[in-house]
Amino acid sequence: MLIPNSMGILKQLNIPVVLIYVSAFAVLALLVGSFFLSAEFFSAKVDQAELARLRAENARLQEKYEQLRWNLVEVNERYNELVQKEIKIRTIFDLPEINEEERLLGVGGPSGPDLTGTSELEKDAVATEVEVDRILRLSRFELEKYGEIEESLLKVKNRLDHTPSIWPTKGWVSRGYGMKFDPFTGYKQMHRGVDIASRTGTPIIATADGKVLQTRTDNMMGKYIVVDHGYGFRTRYGHLSQFKVKPGQKVKRGEVIGLMGSTGYSTGPHLHYEVIRNGKFHNPRNYILNDMS
Repeated sequence: MLIPNSMGILKQLNIPVVLIYVSAFAVLALLVGSFFLSAEFFSAKVDQAELARLRAENARLQEKYEQLRWNLVEVNERYNELVQKEIKIRTIFDLPEINEEERLLGVGGPSGPDLTGTSELEKDAVATEVEVDRILRLSRFELEKYGEIEESLLKVKNRLDHTPSIWPTKGWVSRGYGMKFDPFTGYKQMHRGVDIASRTGTPIIATADGKVLQTRTDNMMGKYIVVDHGYGFRTRYGHLSQFKVKPGQKVKRGEVIGLMGSTGYSTGPHLHYEVIRNGKFHNPRNYILNDMS
């Protein structure tokens, strides 16, 4: 029933009950549909934003893994340098060598994870993890071997302290060890040491720990010093201008024992330096660890 204002005509309408229920259901369906469509729309927006964020994060991780792989290459190079130094140390001090197969540190067991269908980032992550694990195993192995070297060197430290191993003075080598021309006669003869030339008064130092055995003067060597280092080693320093030690005095490596001169069979200021081991003369340069020439 429609009731207008005071001047209108009263009207009456008949609406079936079924139409009312259908209309109500339609409105409800419209509301529910709008709700789900809105939810789907906003969900899609959120998914797109999350996808963009994940892609950006993956790109950053990819870049970091790439940098990490370059860093691992550098670490691997440094490790190889350490291995070469270890081998050189073992050679110098006559320590047992490490078998190359032992350094490989072989590993076994079940096969690795199946990477079929995985992303490039996941593959990079797995490869990097494998390389890091390998380098860690090698570094632990190398650290153990350096520990063995340290232990061995401590045992022979006293011997090393008494082994001639440095230059006895500053200057330049004017004549080496072996068959050389004699500056006075012009004939070749055996030169049992090395001659190091420099100015008169240049300090001469002991090349290893030991005890002064002799400080003498003769026509050939002029003023010379003999130091007994033990372990079969003796060194001789000739053509000195002055002694700085006395027989029986203990000396340390690097301690000044005399001054350079030109006494005896000499054409100018220089040091004649000899290394004698078990009564035999050896090339002194074979025992000079800091020989850079």
